[in-house]
Amino acid sequence: MGGFQDILGQRQLIAHLQNAIAADKVSHAYIINGPDKSGKKLLAEAFAQTLQCERLEEIKRAASDREQIEPCMECHSCKQAEGRNQPDIIYVRHEKPNTISVDEIRTQVNHDIVIKPYSSRYKIYVIDEAEKMNVQAQNALLKTIEEPPAYAILLLLTTNVDSLLPTIQSRCVTLNIKVVSDEKIKKYLMKHYQIPDYQADICTAFAQGNVGRAILLASSEDFYELKASALQLIKRLCDIDLYEMTEAVKQIGEYKLEITDYLDLILIWYRDVLLFKATKDVNGLIFKDEVYEIKRQAEKSSYRGLELILEALEKAKVRLNANVNFELTMELLLLAIKENQS
Repeated sequence: MGGFQDILGQRQLIAHLQNAIAADKVSHAYIINGPDKSGKKLLAEAFAQTLQCERLEEIKRAASDREQIEPCMECHSCKQAEGRNQPDIIYVRHEKPNTISVDEIRTQVNHDIVIKPYSSRYKIYVIDEAEKMNVQAQNALLKTIEEPPAYAILLLLTTNVDSLLPTIQSRCVTLNIKVVSDEKIKKYLMKHYQIPDYQADICTAFAQGNVGRAILLASSEDFYELKASALQLIKRLCDIDLYEMTEAVKQIGEYKLEITDYLDLILIWYRDVLLFKATKDVNGLIFKDEVYEIKRQAEKSSYRGLELILEALEKAKVRLNANVNFELTMELLLLAIKENQS
């Protein structure tokens, strides 16, 4: 946990929250909406930590502009918040992986919120995965959102704001997490994770503006193993016979849980091949470290063949999402790639 300055991107959202703190116009309920690992919790925690900072009034008086409104990181409350044991920053938890029940909302929020803050100005509730609240839980929470105590702030973090009742949405300030530029993510990964630029390029391309996902990929051994497996298959696909295809599909089956990542790696590879064929420019490639193989495939592939491969990859992703047989889907995909890459 840290202050706003530790968050990559999201300047508009941060400015909105800093302005609210500076003007003493903090709302009693916020929805922070964005994809998984996009930084929702970081933003919520920086906001909560700043609001509970014991030196906040002093910081506000000294600040010449809103960007200087940050938690001091030194007071007792800030240190507690760092360890996630600040008694007035409450994380709502749920036992079932896919549901937040009405009892959990009643026990952890409704019955608790009537008790005044233990040591701080506010009592802040962080409800992560708020989209998992069932309708009864949402209705129970709605009563609290409609008539909260003056000291209460509710932070609902969700990957799908539309899963929340319109009546909840209308009573909250909604903050939508924005994608972060590839350039910022790449620089961040190279600085903080000491990875070479070509690895940072791959992680950044995959993350699609999601900082948390980029960090996860940069620090994951599994991801690099997945990449090696996918590229090995691509390079030898031209030479394998049909009976070997079954064995290849079995090997891909080992990565069933990460199959979307596996297919995205192959997708990025063939986009690189198409880009190089069209421009002969190495700088635009994601797989810069594989330039000789990309060049070789670009020379022997037609534009139409590469377009058909990209279409086959997209089709395979749609089929797998629709629960079409895994082995059949992968066999059809590999055949399409084999037929069209030479």
